[in-house]
Amino acid sequence: MVFPDVRPRRLRRTPALRRLVGETDLDPRHLVLPLFVREGATEPVPIGSMPGVVQHTRETLKKAASEALASGLGGVMLFGIPAEKDPLGSGATDPHGILNLAITDVVAEVGDQLTVMSDLCLDEFTDHGHCGVLDPDGNVDNDRTLEVYAEMAVAQAAAGVDLVSPSGMMDGQVAAIRRALDEAEHQGTGILAYSAKYASAFYGPFREAVDSSLQGDRRTYQQQPGNRREGVREALIDVAEGADIVMVKPALGYLDVLSAVRAAVEVPVAAYNVSGEYSMIEAAAANGWIDREPAILEALTSIRRAGADIILTYWALEAASLLRR
Repeated sequence: MVFPDVRPRRLRRTPALRRLVGETDLDPRHLVLPLFVREGATEPVPIGSMPGVVQHTRETLKKAASEALASGLGGVMLFGIPAEKDPLGSGATDPHGILNLAITDVVAEVGDQLTVMSDLCLDEFTDHGHCGVLDPDGNVDNDRTLEVYAEMAVAQAAAGVDLVSPSGMMDGQVAAIRRALDEAEHQGTGILAYSAKYASAFYGPFREAVDSSLQGDRRTYQQQPGNRREGVREALIDVAEGADIVMVKPALGYLDVLSAVRAAVEVPVAAYNVSGEYSMIEAAAANGWIDREPAILEALTSIRRAGADIILTYWALEAASLLRR
């Protein structure tokens, strides 16, 4: 019998050895918790397709932010759900709109101890559900939308947010936002850009989470799932326009894009472990098909391994608890 000369298994023999030679770490500071706040809500509203996730009231949102801080998370990402929508998404720029009020609430609750981020897009606020203003033919008008994004960024910065997060995939959005922030003397407000955001089938549960009114699809502005080089190009454009952090969305289906973006840029890279990815694992675990907790940590570790410095995930609080354990 011929025995192997090289035995990698020696370094897998004990938990201590495996920990010693581990290549990828996952820590609560790497995780960001997305949070939804619903205007007028008097109690949290469960999201049916996302077990364990709710639309918060303003009060429960503050409690969730405090819990994120206590758990050692890297930050929270806020999404607002207005009581009323219109074609222009007016609630997004209103200083008294639900998202801007939520930013002020959370910043007052956690101060500088937790990074507060806010989604900068019109899809939650428009009655047609698109990420921008429509032209007379029903198409998203890129440049008119940039004007609204600039106003929205200034409103969020005035509310106290640390990072605005443009997610609409409009050409020139980072440059327009950076210019507006600087002109309004919000030079310290950073930009986390959704740079490589794909027209994915994995956003379905999120649309329930934000009561989406989407008519049609977003394929004219979000990227084709088969395009990796384009994702890198979009990230490089955003860095050149002033993005402080770039993001790939979704995460698990686009780990190759994430790795390529990480290799191409020098700024921090985030990835969004989106609603459909979350709900698939939750559904499989509920049916007894997979072991839930190890699957959560394996999924998040794979995103870190591919190059993410920051992971947005609905499991952030639970994962932090599992990691401490």
